[in-house]
This record gives sequence, C-alpha cells and structure tokens, in this order.
Amino acid sequence: MKDTAKKKDLLFRYTLFIIGLFIASLGVAFSTKAGLGTSPVASLPYSVSLVSSALSFGGWLNLLSVIQIAVQVALLRKNCKPLEIVIQTVLAFVYGYLTNFSCYLIRNITVHSYIGQLLYMLLGCIVLALGIWIQLKGGVAMLPGEAMNRAISEVSGKKYENIKILFDVIYIALSAIICFVFLGKLEGVREGSIIAAVLVGNVVKLLNRLFDSVRGKTKQHTAA
Repeated sequence: MKDTAKKKDLLFRYTLFIIGLFIASLGVAFSTKAGLGTSPVASLPYSVSLVSSALSFGGWLNLLSVIQIAVQVALLRKNCKPLEIVIQTVLAFVYGYLTNFSCYLIRNITVHSYIGQLLYMLLGCIVLALGIWIQLKGGVAMLPGEAMNRAISEVSGKKYENIKILFDVIYIALSAIICFVFLGKLEGVREGSIIAAVLVGNVVKLLNRLFDSVRGKTKQHTAA
C-alpha cells in the first residue's frame, strides 16, 4: 500500500511539474511576442534563433540545455547522478518543444503599440512565474540551467544566488553582442529582459506567500 501511495504521489508531482513547464513556456512565448526581450536564460537561444534558422527557438533552447548538462557532468564527475541527468535531459527537451508549441499557439497575436508590448511582457512574466512556482511545488526535478548553477555553487563554494545572477548577466551580455553584431540592434534582449529578471522572482515569492497564507487559514478552519 505504501509503495502504491508513493508511486501515485510521484506521478502527481511529475504531472504537476510538466504542467508547470507548459505554463512557463507560455510565459516565454508571450514575452517573445511582446518584442521587448525575454527572460535572461531564454534570451540567448532566442537571439540566436533570430540570426540563424538552422534550429527553431525551442531547438536552440535544447542545445543550450545540452551544454548546461555537459557542464554539470564535467564539474560533478563521480558525484554526478546518472538518473538525475537523464531526467533533466528528457524534461529539457520537453520544455524546448513546449516552447515551440506555445509560440505556435499565439502566432496570430499582433502587437501594435509600445503599451501593448509592455502589457504582453508583464503578462509573460506573470505566467512564467506561475509556471516556475508550479514546478517548485512539484519538487521532483530541476531544469539544466538551474541545475548547472547548483553544481557550480557546490564545486566553487559560492552562493547559488550569486552564481545565478552571474549567469543571467552572461546570458544577457552574449545575447546583446549577438544581436548587435548580426542584426545591428537589440532584439532578443531589451528592457523586457531586465523587467523579467526583476519581476519573475518577486512574483514567485508573492505566490508562495499567498499559498502559505491560504493554507494556514485552511488549517485553522479545519482545526476549528
């Protein structure tokens, strides 16, 4: 009975995580539709997709994930967990294809004004934050980007938060260089990337507070 309950709980958690991935991919799609740049991690593959049609946006996202996984394996070596790497790889490719699918779903939406761009950017940030929050509630896996940051933190002894900020800056800088060199203007990374970097994390924190507040009130009501 306990094994059955554990399997059901694990299945529920993975289902929740996949739902979170899909919602997060919608958030990225809305952000790219706004045309003001996208989240730091997505900005690099998105910028490359604007320059090269060799792969789709999701395809370049998959390639970045493979690089991030390779960095983890190289750093952790014997401490690397093969099952975790396999799960990361599968989920990363699922996320890449979901991102393509989400972009396809909203392909007919047109934005005609800067105000409209800002509204879609804000919507994208909120939806992305919701997707990330749901993934965290699933609590079964990490996507390669975050897992790579964790691995670097473990090996270097530096704080995870500082490593994440460093790589967010690196992604944005590389995206800006690619856009300037090949497009002559900022495209994949703009003010929206800064908005996403600031807003997404704060929305996740807000959702956590709201969830804890509602859960606390529910427990008090049940106890009464």
